[in-house]
Amino acid sequence: MKRSHLIQFKRRKKKKTNYKKRLALIKSGKTRLVIRRTISNISVQFINFNNRGDETIASANSTELKKLGWNKTGNVPAAYLTGLLAGKKARDKKIEEANLDLGIQTSTKGSRLYAALKGVLDSGIKVPHSEDILPNENRIKGKHISEDIEKQFEDIKNKIVG
Repeated sequence: MKRSHLIQFKRRKKKKTNYKKRLALIKSGKTRLVIRRTISNISVQFINFNNRGDETIASANSTELKKLGWNKTGNVPAAYLTGLLAGKKARDKKIEEANLDLGIQTSTKGSRLYAALKGVLDSGIKVPHSEDILPNENRIKGKHISEDIEKQFEDIKNKIVG
């Protein structure tokens, strides 16, 4: 008996993975910069494709910032600092360029996702992007949150870069 339709992959059916976009990123042969967000956290990973499964080269989560003295992990400055931290780890492992993989998340100009991208870019890793999607410097430093947060932001940034 012949089936007239294909059974979809579980992750496609649940709208968790767009396999067409994933395949295009994998075919490029470059490391993928995977940025994922939740309400209170952000995760930045550098991943290489492997036939046995994806291999994570370097990663950082915004909860790691708590060790450095940063407490609010779900905002734009935290996303930038997480991207900077992940970028520094990736540079230590000789990664110089990557392709951005946002998955099926909604892409909004100046969002936390692009703040994390800005952090990765500032760490010295090349990622193809458009300059107008990145948040402005005041949002990255947290001036829209409070005036006190800017000094704390600079202290944490210096700890990561230093």
